[in-house]
Amino acid sequence: MTAHTTIAVPSPLPAERRRAPIADDAAMLRLAAELNREFSVANPAIYWPDFLISTAIGYAGLAGAILLDSVPLALACGVVAMLTLYRAASFIHELTHIRKGALPGFRFAWNLLIGVPLMIPSFMYEGVHTLHHARTRYGTANDPEYLPLALMKPWSLPLFVIVAMLAPVGLIFRFGVLTPLSVIVPPLRRAVEAQYSALSINPAFRRRPPEGEFKRQWYWQEAGACLFALALIASVFAFGWRPLLTYMAVHSAMTVINQLRTLVAHLWENEGEAMTVTAQYLDSVNVPPPGVLPEIWAPVGLRYHALHHLLPSVPYHALGRAHVRMIATMDAQSSYAGGNYRGMLPLVGKIARSTMLRG
Repeated sequence: MTAHTTIAVPSPLPAERRRAPIADDAAMLRLAAELNREFSVANPAIYWPDFLISTAIGYAGLAGAILLDSVPLALACGVVAMLTLYRAASFIHELTHIRKGALPGFRFAWNLLIGVPLMIPSFMYEGVHTLHHARTRYGTANDPEYLPLALMKPWSLPLFVIVAMLAPVGLIFRFGVLTPLSVIVPPLRRAVEAQYSALSINPAFRRRPPEGEFKRQWYWQEAGACLFALALIASVFAFGWRPLLTYMAVHSAMTVINQLRTLVAHLWENEGEAMTVTAQYLDSVNVPPPGVLPEIWAPVGLRYHALHHLLPSVPYHALGRAHVRMIATMDAQSSYAGGNYRGMLPLVGKIARSTMLRG
């Protein structure tokens, strides 16, 4: 799950200054293919309780943050709401990879309980995120979820995070203003579908118009988010500013955490050329146990982001077991070891140092 930014993309390095291509690690890819078959079944008994409990706690926390008069208790409820709704929202990533028919009703329930109320319906990620996994698209100008952040100017990193704070404002405008206007202005509709309907970070990315069954899903999800955005605006007149501002604060905080997670999901060192699968893995990041904090800021399997690029169809609850198997099977000098890191701060420092070299 990513947020849209408008950071300028640096010009490519001359060919003679680019690093040599990284060859594929055949042993690692062979083991990954075996694990992909072994662990590829999604377990409804894990998905549903995890999602529903996170959602229930999240909305209870949000209600407490809005209704309680005690500032410390309201703030505590806000933090609980932010973390649990962030976890529930992170299931959007699973929706893009779940095999059709594996979890009947899950997509509808997620959109009804999270996608529409948070104005991040799944159509904004489905059909987008899978392009990031396309073998010849990853890390190129055609990847909606990639920017060479490590090769940009130092100010790019704080800007990348700061823009996430404005997500609630942008989403209310997208669904509460642009959606109804685009219904009566066809040229605006085409622009909205192409430029403002994807949770992407590549500002050059443009979506194709939806078709078939996906088009029907897109339209009901967008209609729901539109009605919710209009209800948020109207709530000011009925209940004052506190509910809206509290909702926006919680939404903004969870989006910032997700943007920080996105910042360290990759090393962002590719200049735009196509990469081998092993190179894509090494440009991605695992933050495995024993650390506990990654399970909070990278929930629902997102702490195994590099492994996910090797095993895109493996559900989040099986990635930990797959990682243990990879570590036990591959030696310490293997390519697999090169994708594992200790935590967020060392990764931010590594990327920041790289930007400093760009001046």
